Amino acid sequence: MSFADILKQELWQTSQAAGLELQMKAGIVIGFGVGLAVISTGMTVVRAEPNPLSVVYPPDEHETTAAQIFLIGTAPAGGEVTVNGQPVERSPAGHFAPSLPLQIGQNEFVLRYREPSGGEQSLTLRVNRAVAGVSMPVGVAFAAGTLRPDVEIARLPNELICFSAVAPAGAAVTVKLGNQILPLSAQASATDLPPNSAVLTNSNQPLAVTAPTYQGCLTASAPASLGQPEFQLALNGQTVRQIGSAITILSPAQPQVVAVTAASGTARSGPSTDYSRLTPLPKGTQASVTGREGDWLRLDYGGWIKAAETVTLPNAAPPQSLIRSLHAQTVEGWTEIAFPLQVPVPISVVQDDGSFTLTLHNTTAQTDTILLNDDPVIERLDWQQIAPTQVQYRFHLKSAQQWGYRLRYEGTTLILSLRHPPKIGSETSRDRPLQGVRILLDPGHGGPEDLGARGPTGYPEKQVVLMVAQLLRRRLEAQGATVLMTREGDIDLYPQDRAAMIEQLAPTLAISLHYNALPDEGDAAQTAGIGAFWYNAQSHSLARFLHNYLVEKLDRPSYGLFWNNLALTRPTTAPAVLMELGFMINPNEFEWITDAQSQEQLADALAAGIGEWLTQAVD
Repeated sequence: MSFADILKQELWQTSQAAGLELQMKAGIVIGFGVGLAVISTGMTVVRAEPNPLSVVYPPDEHETTAAQIFLIGTAPAGGEVTVNGQPVERSPAGHFAPSLPLQIGQNEFVLRYREPSGGEQSLTLRVNRAVAGVSMPVGVAFAAGTLRPDVEIARLPNELICFSAVAPAGAAVTVKLGNQILPLSAQASATDLPPNSAVLTNSNQPLAVTAPTYQGCLTASAPASLGQPEFQLALNGQTVRQIGSAITILSPAQPQVVAVTAASGTARSGPSTDYSRLTPLPKGTQASVTGREGDWLRLDYGGWIKAAETVTLPNAAPPQSLIRSLHAQTVEGWTEIAFPLQVPVPISVVQDDGSFTLTLHNTTAQTDTILLNDDPVIERLDWQQIAPTQVQYRFHLKSAQQWGYRLRYEGTTLILSLRHPPKIGSETSRDRPLQGVRILLDPGHGGPEDLGARGPTGYPEKQVVLMVAQLLRRRLEAQGATVLMTREGDIDLYPQDRAAMIEQLAPTLAISLHYNALPDEGDAAQTAGIGAFWYNAQSHSLARFLHNYLVEKLDRPSYGLFWNNLALTRPTTAPAVLMELGFMINPNEFEWITDAQSQEQLADALAAGIGEWLTQAVD
């Protein structure tokens, strides 16, 4: 699959939140002397030779909206490197990563390497900085792409329908919808938020919107097709009209009912992949549709889902269920709790230290009896009807550490599986303390298209993480653990394929290994250290412990501990974390990353940290 397809797959949400490693994948090596070498694993990788000036990132004619850019490259250590005549700081091996300001438009950077013998080499890079946000049109016109709503929408009666547009200051802007004409008012002070990735460079403060924004809302009381709104802009004697997307008012008495067809329906807080994920909906879940926006459906409990992950149930009544008795049983390694329902309803999950809370929506309790024997995981179960159509079950657990869960529908019965703690080691195997533990290691990236981040010499992340994973595997196996690998060679796997392996194999824990990069706004030369990423509460302790352990034992900088919605942190069957072990783009840290002795020490520390966390978590 092409690299473009990989970029589209998940926007690598892992790339956005785990350091925007794809920024580095897009780079090309400019200059001379970065050779190819075949190493013992059979992989073809880029490695540095004693060679002249080269730049790995950015590529020539790079496009960005950032106010600055870093130049990642290398040259022999003996000479001097300048950018536009200014010397740049370099690591002992000659690597560099200066951050340079960008003006709007084209920026030209001339890099020169002066050899001790007097020779000189140079190369030129052009970086184009575009204006971030909305570009105002020339003359009397709406700014392109700013009319909202910009897709067909459906709402319930008396629900606000809001419109907005960006237009020149002083304009009279209105929207005509059916027989209503709505004036849109200019907003005195509007703000926008930077992307989630801005937190990686500590630049996530709200941004003032300088383009004049006009907004207004109306309601409609009866189900109907309202047609397409007409936006009108009047200024200086000129009038411009533009047709928007169709708007429908739904009938509450005759709702569309859908069932989830995806194995795990992706529910979100709003109608696009920009919105936050909610608890996934098991296959078979049924709900009424209370709103539509483009290809997204709003379900009656509040979550949004892509229409493509559902099927319409003709003539179905709005899904409502009673729940009466429920029971629990133990199977090998798990406790299963069955919730018999009349229809499969939407669910929500919240994990806390020592508790697991499940909410059933569109459900009313008639419960008098629950069968729950003394259990390896559950201390006690409490439940309550927290709202007329919401029943909440709170499982008080025997340990603060949770080891994984699964949710599925069997017909109309919801099955919640809670995983038992692992049994570690034995009296007869004190020298193999991790016997009985199954650990999945995921060396990030791989294949000819997905190099991951690259260091100043062009050396790819995909290779170094595989080497460290192999070193770590040997150490864990020596302690008795069974180690599973998502890849053992230079193969390409989608992030969701790796996540599916975790769900299917259900290891004791899963660790995805990566090295980091930054968005263009970042400071590559000044950013270094260990980062850890988690998503489900059951994974927080592992992420925090490994982060702190590596920082302390290896005397490395801390990049931070992040809650992050990544494909490799989302699996629920086991504690799953993603570790960023350093920054490929930092000239000095890159030397530590590629040092063979340091790799051995890193593998030692990771293995020791995993073993120590497991011992503490099980006790």
